[in-house]
Amino acid sequence: LDVSMDTWSYFRTCLVSIWLHRFYIYAVVALGISLWVVIQFTTTKTKKKVTEPGEKSSGNPTSSKGTEDKLVNGCATPQAKEVHVAGVKIFYGSQTGTAKRFAKALAEAVTSLNLPVEVINMRDYDPDDCLAEETTSGNICVFLVATYTDGQPTESAAWFCKWLEEAANDFRVGKTYLKGLRYAVFGLGNSVYVDHYNTVGRRMDRWLWMLSASRVMTRAEGDCNVAQSRHGSIEGDFEAWKAKFLTRLQALCRGEKKPCSGKCKKGKCKSPGKQSKESSDHEHGASEHENTEAEELFETSSEEEADAEEAGGTNSVIDVEDLGNIMGHMKKAKVLLLLWVGSGHVFATDHSSLFFALFSGYKLIGSHSGVKLCRWTKSMLRGRGGCYKHTFYGIESHRCMEATPSLACANKCVFCWRHHTNPVGTEWRWKMDQPEMILQEAIENHQNMIKQFRGVSGVKAARFEEALTVKHCALSLVGEPIMYPQINRFVRLLHQHSISSFLVTNAQFPEEIRSLEPVTQLYVSVDASTRESLRRIDRPLFKDFWQRFLDSLKALAEKEQRTVYRLTLVKAWNVDELKAYAELISLGKPDFIEVKGVTYCGESSASSLTMANVPWHEEVVGFVRDLAELLPDYEIACEHEHSNCLLLAHTKFKVDGEWFTWIDYERFQELVRERERSGGSRSFTAADYTARTPPWALFGARERGFDPLDVRFQRRNKARDISGC
Repeated sequence: LDVSMDTWSYFRTCLVSIWLHRFYIYAVVALGISLWVVIQFTTTKTKKKVTEPGEKSSGNPTSSKGTEDKLVNGCATPQAKEVHVAGVKIFYGSQTGTAKRFAKALAEAVTSLNLPVEVINMRDYDPDDCLAEETTSGNICVFLVATYTDGQPTESAAWFCKWLEEAANDFRVGKTYLKGLRYAVFGLGNSVYVDHYNTVGRRMDRWLWMLSASRVMTRAEGDCNVAQSRHGSIEGDFEAWKAKFLTRLQALCRGEKKPCSGKCKKGKCKSPGKQSKESSDHEHGASEHENTEAEELFETSSEEEADAEEAGGTNSVIDVEDLGNIMGHMKKAKVLLLLWVGSGHVFATDHSSLFFALFSGYKLIGSHSGVKLCRWTKSMLRGRGGCYKHTFYGIESHRCMEATPSLACANKCVFCWRHHTNPVGTEWRWKMDQPEMILQEAIENHQNMIKQFRGVSGVKAARFEEALTVKHCALSLVGEPIMYPQINRFVRLLHQHSISSFLVTNAQFPEEIRSLEPVTQLYVSVDASTRESLRRIDRPLFKDFWQRFLDSLKALAEKEQRTVYRLTLVKAWNVDELKAYAELISLGKPDFIEVKGVTYCGESSASSLTMANVPWHEEVVGFVRDLAELLPDYEIACEHEHSNCLLLAHTKFKVDGEWFTWIDYERFQELVRERERSGGSRSFTAADYTARTPPWALFGARERGFDPLDVRFQRRNKARDISGC
C-alpha cells in the first residue's frame, strides 16, 4: 500500500510540475514548429535556384547531364517522376484532304519527340462520350479545322462543331465542363471569302475557351490565298505554326508554365510580349503586309474577330461573346428584344442572330414561335433511352418535336430553365403569324436539325430514318402556347399531319383552357399549392393570379380527354404542402399527376435557386408516397429515375390489375378524325385511346423506368446538369 501511495505521489508531482511549466513547453513546441517551417522554406527555395539555371543554361555540363537523365528531346521520359504531357491527340476536319495531310505531318513531328500521338478524324469521334476525358488525361489536343462553304465546317467536322457549340452556349452545361483540357487550334481558310474567313477555327477556339479549356498557344490561321498568305501559301503558314507548336510542346514537357493563362477576359488571348494590336489584313482584304516576327505573322486575336464580324454587315453572325461589345450587358439585349417583339416587330435576318444568341439552339419561326431539338431526341437516336414521356405514355422520343407558337409567358418562374430570356406579357400584343406557316417551318427546322446526325457515331440508322417523320409535338418549349390566338387551328393542323399534341399551360388563362379543342394530353403546371408559395415560385404577372390559377384547374376538370398536373418539387419551397396539394387535385380531377424534382439550370440573376433546392430521387419518391396516401383514387403507376420523376395515375386506368397509362396514338388520330367529320358533335374520352403500360415502366420495376431495349449511358467524367421537356 505504501509503494502504491509513493507511486501515485510521484506521478501527481510530475503532473503538477508539467502544469506549472506548461508555458515553457508551449514555447519550445512553437519554436520547433517555426524552425521546421523555416528549414522547409529555405530548402525548397534553394532547390528552385539550383534547378532553374540548370534548365535554362545549355553551357553547364553538370546541369546538362542531369537534364539528360530526365529528358529526351526536351520531353519527359517514362522514367521521370512527373509526366507533364502524356501525349498529343490531333483532331482534323477536312474536305479536300489538306487538314488530314497537315495532321499526319504534325503527328510525325511529335513522334520524333518520343511522345505518344493519335490522329483522329472528327467524323469518327464522339465528343459527348470522350472529350471530357481529356480534362484528366494529360494530353494536348490539337484541332486542325477547315472552313467550308458559307463559313460552315466540313462534313466530317459538322457534328463535332455542332456539339461543341451547343455545349458552350447551353447554360445547363457546367461552365467548367472542359476545365483541365489543354488545346491549340489551327484554322484553314481562304481570305478571298472575306465574310467567312476561318470562322470555324475561330468559333471552335471560342467554344473551347467558354467551357474553361486552356489554350497552350494562341490560335493560328492558314490562308489558301497565296496572294494574302503570310508565308506565301497555306503550307508555309502551317510549317511556321508547327515549328512554334513543337517548341511550345517541348516547354510543356519540361513543366514550364504556358505564357497564356487561358483565362483571358472574354476569350481574348494576349500572350506576354505580344503586341496588343495585331495585323488584321485578312479580315479587311488589305493587299499589303509588313515583315514582322514569326509569332505575329500567323496569330490572330479576338479583337480581329470582332472587327471582321462588324465588317461583315447584317449578314454576319453575332456570337454570344460579341453581345457584350454590342450592348454592354445582357439586360440591355433582353430589353431590346422585348421592345422589338412588344412593338409587333417581325424579326429580320439580322435580328434573328441576336435571338439565337439569347436562345442558344433555338430556331426562330416568324415573329413569335420557335423550335429546338430536345436532348432526349438525341439520346434516343443513339439508343441511350427516351424521356419520361416515353416511359409514362409511350411516345417515341426520337420522333418528338419540341416547339411553341408563343415565346411569351405570363410567369417568371424561379426554376425557369430558359433563364427568362423570353418576352413576358399578360395579353397577345404581337404581329400574328399563320399556323400553317409556323407548323411548316417548325417541321422543316426540326428535320434539318435531325439531318445533322447523319453519320454521327452511335446513331442508329433505323431511328434516324424514323426521326425525319415527326410523330409527336411537345408544346412546352418556352412561353405560354395557349396565348397564341390561333392555337386551335394549330392543334388541328398537328392532328391532320398525324402528329400527337402535348400542350403545357401555366394555369393563368382559364377561358383559353375551356375553349381549347381536344389535344392528346393537356398539362397544367401546378408549381405550388398556396397563394403565397405560388407568388414566390411562379412570380406571375397577373394581379388576380390566384383566382386565375383556381379557375384554370376547374376548367381542366371539364375536359374529357387526358389531363395532367405537373408538380415541380423545389426543396425548402414547396415540398411541405401535401394537404394543400391534395385539395387542388380534388379541384381539377386530373387523370395523371407528374411529380418531378426541380432541375438546377445554373446561376441566374433572376433566381436564387441553388443545388441545395434540388431534391434527391428518394426524397421525391417519399413525397409521392405521402401524397398518394391522401388521394384514395390515385396510385403510383410509373417511375423514370433518370429524370427524377414519378407518375400518379387515377385508378380508372388500372384494369384487372394492369396499368394502361400508355397512349394508342393511332386510335387517338381516328377519334379526332371522327369528331371532325361529325362537326364536333361526336366526342371521346381519355379511356378511348389507352394502351397497356409495359412492365419495365412500372413503379418498383428493376429497370426503374429505363427501356431495356436501350443502353443507359453513364458519364465517366464530369457530370452536367441537363433538364428536358
